[in-house]
Amino acid sequence: MINEGSPHAAFAAVIAHPHPLGGGSMHNKVVYHAMKAMCAPEFGFGFPVLRFNFRGTGRSEGSHDGTAEDGDVQAALAWIENEYRLPVVAAGFSFGAAMTLAACCGNGAAASATTHVRALIAIGLPVRSGAARPKAPAYDYSFLAQCRIPKLFLSGDRDQFATETELIQAAAGAAEPKEVALVPGADHFFTGRLQRMQSALAGWLKEQVHDPGQRFRI
Repeated sequence: MINEGSPHAAFAAVIAHPHPLGGGSMHNKVVYHAMKAMCAPEFGFGFPVLRFNFRGTGRSEGSHDGTAEDGDVQAALAWIENEYRLPVVAAGFSFGAAMTLAACCGNGAAASATTHVRALIAIGLPVRSGAARPKAPAYDYSFLAQCRIPKLFLSGDRDQFATETELIQAAAGAAEPKEVALVPGADHFFTGRLQRMQSALAGWLKEQVHDPGQRFRI
């Protein structure tokens, strides 16, 4: 699903949804509100934003894998770059955040699919496994040590899948530039605090732009 944004947008964006085994899809509320922050005119960006379903979710073909979904993110990035010919902001929520980071920075990241990614936004990044991955090991983000794309780690300070300490430790191993932003009182799904999540996301994006609507510092 593409939300068109402004015809004069200087960037395009992709956002990935949370774990499908936990009911995640591109219609998730956090994904929707993050899309609005990047697309809706009141926030000042007007990016065209692509939301998509991972394999086996909704009408998407294939079946859930658990790790190969980073390829789905790469396919989405390649599509939006080809469609709009703009630099890209890559975002994801929860499992989608983990897959987005892996797609853009992991060892298997396809250079052709990530060349135009200028910023990464990891919303509710999981550090510990939850109900959707009961027997899976904790997430490993050691590959971020070599990832020099600007990164935002945006979570609630009451997130059930990464405590404040765990998130800060995960982000500490990532290469600069990076920032950790915690929404006070927010759980993993930013219940009752979605607008604060949007404000934090939009505020970081504005700080990354030299001249609003032009380009990120890199």
